[in-house]
Amino acid sequence: MLNALEVFTTVVVGVMVGVEFSVAFVMNRIFNALPEDSGQLARAHGGRMLGAVMPFWYIGSLVLAAVWAIAGGHRPGAGLVVTAGALLILSVIMSILLLVPINNRGKTWTPENRPDDWKEQMNRWDRYHYVRVAVIIAAFTLLVTALT
Repeated sequence: MLNALEVFTTVVVGVMVGVEFSVAFVMNRIFNALPEDSGQLARAHGGRMLGAVMPFWYIGSLVLAAVWAIAGGHRPGAGLVVTAGALLILSVIMSILLLVPINNRGKTWTPENRPDDWKEQMNRWDRYHYVRVAVIIAAFTLLVTALT
């Protein structure tokens, strides 16, 4: 049963990493290249859609890692899982303090009501997001390493 938990946790975190990597390095670049107001509207829609799902995914990943760390505390690699869990905690804190406030504003914007500095705010979100992606990639790498 512990092996199934380890694999399931790794897959859940790995898919989350893939989604967030795609947002950072594929989707946002596509959105930025769209004509006129389409990019801003796409970001707002993405913020609403992913903003509704990602909190559960981040917290769920953290809970799974914590259960793995507790249940597998006697196994080699337990320290890696604990460190991965700490990185997932950091990603949640970063999200709450840095990314969610910008996302909550951005998801309500339209071409008619967006602030003059909307691009700067999106660029700030992107920079924070790059760091968060690096943090969750590190957590994922530790979880994969703990499997071996």
